[in-house]
Amino acid sequence: MPTKMVQPDLELLPEGDESGMQVAVLDEPYKIRLARARIPAPEEDEVLVKIKYVGICGSDVETYRGTRAPEFVSFPARLGHEVAGIIEQVGEKVIGLRAGDKVCLRYVWGAFSEYLTCKPFNVKRLPGTFPLLEISLIEILPGVINALELAHIDPGKNVLIMGQGVSGLVLTQVAKLYSPKNLVVTDLFDTKLNLARKYGATHAFKLPASDSSTMEILGNEFPDGFDVVIPCLLEGDGMVDAIDCVAQNGKIILYGCIGICNKPFDFFKVHRKRAEIISTEPRRDIDMRRYFEEGVQMVLDGLVNTSEMITHVLGLSEIKKAFKLREKHQAEVIHVILDCEK
Repeated sequence: MPTKMVQPDLELLPEGDESGMQVAVLDEPYKIRLARARIPAPEEDEVLVKIKYVGICGSDVETYRGTRAPEFVSFPARLGHEVAGIIEQVGEKVIGLRAGDKVCLRYVWGAFSEYLTCKPFNVKRLPGTFPLLEISLIEILPGVINALELAHIDPGKNVLIMGQGVSGLVLTQVAKLYSPKNLVVTDLFDTKLNLARKYGATHAFKLPASDSSTMEILGNEFPDGFDVVIPCLLEGDGMVDAIDCVAQNGKIILYGCIGICNKPFDFFKVHRKRAEIISTEPRRDIDMRRYFEEGVQMVLDGLVNTSEMITHVLGLSEIKKAFKLREKHQAEVIHVILDCEK
């Protein structure tokens, strides 16, 4: 799989050695700590990025909880991939990128750190005037755009996005550009539903609990279900609910719910509904780059807001507090960002 997550090698320093840089290490579920490591030197075809901000993604939370094996790595693991930073050094054979460029990174793991090396493929340059704090969420846009392309949304389709956390709110903003007949969203909290309405949701439903039956709440207004269902939840159990929500011949776009599913999964119901379940990461590197460019342009053009959902910014030194904050369902917590210079 060419579009895999990359976790660059680091040389951790002995305890007590205060040289080098800070880096977060997850030794086991719920056990994350700061260590020191040598600042890596870029190879001739790499760049060294000084990291400023990194968002805590749902995939980080799942790995932190131990409900999802770390991406292509094992414990101890280094997490973080929603990066905003500045290129500090460029390998001698890298063309186009320059020291001082403001960048977003994608498909690079281990960014809860002060520095990181990667290939130009993983880098997207941003205008120098663009605020660094608003860059990190651009990382999820290629996957969001690809998911919505696969959904084949048009003005005759009813679309349901389950969950209005970070990814759900970005999905809502982009989904409205596909002009669905109805863009319906669900969440546990009014604060997030209010943002979703602002971003283009035609209907916003508050669920009483995380394990509520969505169709019991939405069924009166949408008795036939939804042509496109996009679960944007961490827990795998949400897929059982998504299957109940999908209409005959509909699609479930598997953006979320990739954690462990503990509920009985009715494959026959999928078969009976003639439903499709579609995974969402771009399969080809060229597509990822194309969607990366489109995502950046959407943000630069003001079509996608990456700042309003930022609710907390904490220093890298507060990473334990940041994860405890992010892993709970809370009305006042949406996007938690770590400042790697603090």
